[in-house]
Amino acid sequence: MAVDTSPGTVVMLMRLATAIKKRSTEDLMGIKLRQLMLLSYLRRGIPAMQQQLCEALWLDPNNCVLLLNELEDMGYVERRRDAADRRRHVVVLTDEGLAALERAEQAQESLGEEMFAALSDEERSTLRSLLGRVLEPAAGR
Repeated sequence: MAVDTSPGTVVMLMRLATAIKKRSTEDLMGIKLRQLMLLSYLRRGIPAMQQQLCEALWLDPNNCVLLLNELEDMGYVERRRDAADRRRHVVVLTDEGLAALERAEQAQESLGEEMFAALSDEERSTLRSLLGRVLEPAAGR
């Protein structure tokens, strides 16, 4: 009886994530991967509380502030006082931030085309759907 030595699903996903992270360089995308993640979260057009961003992106509050400082210095986000509660800040995506996000996403799309070339369009769609279902409960935590 042969022993299955293939990696488990989690290990395969970790390897894939590592490969994507290594290839998603700032030179390729124009911004860092973590900056892309934050900007894409803000794309919805709804100002986000700093605390919401920390939780949604699973960032330590100090790291979130540092990331926001970087993006604000680049002109990609603005922090504004919340009109409903002046003690809180909301973060909004600027036009420059949206343009940077779109450029980075185009680079990511090219990378995805290359990395998933072995899959048909239907298989890619299925993979995206399945990953979305798996990640949905995690987003609510």
